[in-house]
Amino acid sequence: MFGDYSLGDLGSIFVMQGFAGLILFSVYVLMALGLAIIFGQMGVINMAHGEFMILGAYVTWMTSNFFQAYLPSLFSGYFFLAMILAFVASGALGMLVEWVLIRHLYKRPLDTLLATWGLSLMLQQAYRSVFGAREVGVELPQWMLGSLHVTDSIEVPINGVFVMCLTVLITIGVAYVMYKSRWGRQVRAVVQNRIMAGAVGINTEKVDRYTFGLGCGIAGVAGSAFTMIGSTGPTSGQLYIVDTFLVVVFGGAASLVGTIASAFSISQTQSTLEFFMSGSMAKVLTLLAVVGILMLRPQGLFALKVRK
Repeated sequence: MFGDYSLGDLGSIFVMQGFAGLILFSVYVLMALGLAIIFGQMGVINMAHGEFMILGAYVTWMTSNFFQAYLPSLFSGYFFLAMILAFVASGALGMLVEWVLIRHLYKRPLDTLLATWGLSLMLQQAYRSVFGAREVGVELPQWMLGSLHVTDSIEVPINGVFVMCLTVLITIGVAYVMYKSRWGRQVRAVVQNRIMAGAVGINTEKVDRYTFGLGCGIAGVAGSAFTMIGSTGPTSGQLYIVDTFLVVVFGGAASLVGTIASAFSISQTQSTLEFFMSGSMAKVLTLLAVVGILMLRPQGLFALKVRK
């Protein structure tokens, strides 16, 4: 297989595959951060997480169309506003869903799985009715197009670099909120011991609602990033939901470091294997490797000690 390539060509190919893995890693992290917060704090298996991501993608698409039609002179900066609107829209819908549905199902994870799976189907149909069944693409600003020439044989897309930078900033922001802010301390207190947290005056219901909204809002931002690497359709979120759950479980629920390490391991393994075999086989082998490791370490790479 390698006879047709020189060592330099092989090196360039592996660098390009590694960068492709970093872009996939960025999407996984943005998706998994919100899911890890929701699953880790409340034990809610949110099967509609992908649909919250796609809501953010559709908001980005609508913002792009609005700027093209009415504010073409400001089009180059529309994406930053689109990310904010995507966060607000997905977060607000998440808080509404928590108040209407999820709060009645705490401590019943299988019921949350079934309920959010039904919600997923409802949201898919809603998107299909409002936006149509066909996939749509977002027009990117001119400065996001093209590639950066690292060497004569290695090029990296500018929008991929932007997605990675965005992921780093959001991860730092989430880490600060969860570990340095007063609200983050309340969230971690509820994770550690919900009854005791309520006894010392923490409004656990309010913490749950805002936490669910934050997780869904981050998924909305992931949807904005998703528009730069793929087209948006009513069922596009389902392409990532299984991989996202895999990242969360493999990394350890409620562990930010575990989520990042898991996303990096899975994305790089999958991207590298795709050079040697088909994409579906690479995904299967990656899944088998993760399952094998989980059999040896069922709590994941990094597990928090939780007191009931």
